[in-house]
This record gives sequence, structure tokens and C-alpha cells, in this order.
Amino acid sequence: MKEYILNGRAFIFGDDISTDHIAPGRHFHLRSNLPELSKHVLEDVYPDFYEKISPGDFIVAGNNFGLGSSREHAPRIIKIAGVGAVIAKSFARIFFRNAINVGLPVIMIDTEKIEEGDELTVDLDSGIFRNVTKDFELEFPPLPQVMQTILKDGGLVSHINQHGDIKTG
Repeated sequence: MKEYILNGRAFIFGDDISTDHIAPGRHFHLRSNLPELSKHVLEDVYPDFYEKISPGDFIVAGNNFGLGSSREHAPRIIKIAGVGAVIAKSFARIFFRNAINVGLPVIMIDTEKIEEGDELTVDLDSGIFRNVTKDFELEFPPLPQVMQTILKDGGLVSHINQHGDIKTG
């Protein structure tokens, strides 16, 4: 299986970023047009986030990222917006699982030393996070093989379309 290395800039968010922060409820009417909804991703906590990000950039947050309702479109619009991964101290369980299911990598590490604009590299296979700007590395437990396979296949639906079932290796 190919290596899974991500590169991008850090965009910093705090603790307790909810699914309502990610996909503001006032844009609920766009839920059937996810590319349009993705243009509003996180706008209540970072108004020009969508305009500033480039494909592959990272959301870097504190504790409990993705709390709230189980809106699957929250991680989906993050991915559609071009974010390469979400890096946080911790995740709400349902957000974490929904992210894997839609093919959005999620990494749990201590994010205290990461600052806005830092250049980052994440090797999902080896569990190595590198802050290129500040020249330090952190290790994280690699995701279970089945989750890595789902991510590499582009999400759960794509994985099942490719394999007809859940494949763990």
C-alpha cells in the first residue's frame, strides 16, 4: 500500500469546536449542496478560513473537536473545502468516526506548540508528525489498519465500492 504523507499549513482553532461551528445551522438549506456549504466551513470562528486555505492545509485544534450533533456533513465539508487533515488534542467520538468514514484523516497529538501558518508534515503510516517551521517531531499511534485502508481508499463508500466489503489489509 502506498505511503500516506500529508503536507500543509496550520490553521489554529481552540477547544470545543462543535459541528455547528463547522457547518453553521443558518446554512442548513445548503445540506443538499455540499460544495456550496463547504464555502461556509468554520466561518463563525474563523470568518475568512475558506478563502485562506490551500488544498492540503490542516485544521489544528485543542480538545473535543467536533462535539455536538452527529452531522456527517461536518467532516465532509471540511474535506470538500480541501483540508488535508484535522489535528487536535482530542475529538468527539462521532466526529472522529464520521471523519474516517468520509476519508478525512484525524490525528490526535498535543497541539500546544503549533502556531498559525506553521508548515506541517504528517506520515499517517508511521505515526510521525513534523512541524517543519519549528523543527520538531511528535509521535502518535497510527490508526488501526482498517481505518488507514478506508482513508487511503477515499472513505468508507469508496472502500466498499472498490472491495465489496470491509478489507483490513
